[in-house]
Amino acid sequence: MTSAPLAARLSIPRGPLFFPVTAYGPDGGVDLDTYRTHVRRGVEAGAAAVFACCGTGEFHALTPEEFEACVAAAVEATGGAVPVVAGAGYGTALAVDFARRAERAGADGLLAMPPYLVVAGQEGLLRHYTQLADATSLDIIVYQRDNAVFTPETVVELARHPGVLGLKDGLGDLDLMQRTLSAVRTGAPDAEFLYFNGLPTAELTGLAYRGIGITLYSSAVFCFAPEIAQAFHRALNTGDDTTVNRLLDGFYRPLVELRGQGRGYAVSLVKAGVRMRGLDVGEVRPPLHEPHEEHLKRLAELLDRGLTLVEGTGA
Repeated sequence: MTSAPLAARLSIPRGPLFFPVTAYGPDGGVDLDTYRTHVRRGVEAGAAAVFACCGTGEFHALTPEEFEACVAAAVEATGGAVPVVAGAGYGTALAVDFARRAERAGADGLLAMPPYLVVAGQEGLLRHYTQLADATSLDIIVYQRDNAVFTPETVVELARHPGVLGLKDGLGDLDLMQRTLSAVRTGAPDAEFLYFNGLPTAELTGLAYRGIGITLYSSAVFCFAPEIAQAFHRALNTGDDTTVNRLLDGFYRPLVELRGQGRGYAVSLVKAGVRMRGLDVGEVRPPLHEPHEEHLKRLAELLDRGLTLVEGTGA
């Protein structure tokens, strides 16, 4: 029922799904040249897709005009090599506006983030995402997290919509996800519906999600350490659990523990990591804040350790 080309392209296990940070210049404005470089390097490093202006890309901090310019820059930088999926969010009217801007900029699909502020019931959530899916020709991936948590029955209804491509889970309730997979298999058997692990530092839960059949995931680490992210991705998808556990123990678990030391670190630590690797993408915009000095030092140490671990795998 869902448009096949984008679903097929996202399903190819070429590499992690790349969520680039948004680059800002010294004046605080969007730096499109640096952003293009960041996106281009990710594609060259083996990203399977580019998710532009989403959570890691500070969607919340962009004006509609900046958003459209960044999506267009991502489309230009990829040159059609991989699909570009753009974020869309806030209330229904604004989400539709962002969706139409993304379509105008050349995006291949949308990641529909939770509605702003309100906690809606299932009927309201279904209306919101249905109207968003109806607003453009782009397929959408619905992002489950925070105030947008779906019953299996609601996901079945979403899966039946020809414009809804899949569900990205940022909640981490595996019992709910298993029931959702089962419900969609039986309630919408003709739907080509994809599932994504969308938890922060998704590699940490990769083995658990793989256990219920979900192998697609977003990788923030890919932004600043594609060597580590690719080594983990290969190991996870080939069943090399020895390498998976070595990287989990030596890099990913300590990184997640560091991420927990500050609010917003799921974005600001990643952006700091990109700068550490030599690309000045600027700082995060308020209300996020930069990591503390001792945390930056710890990040640098973890990055060195992770790269050493990858060298030890022969990857």
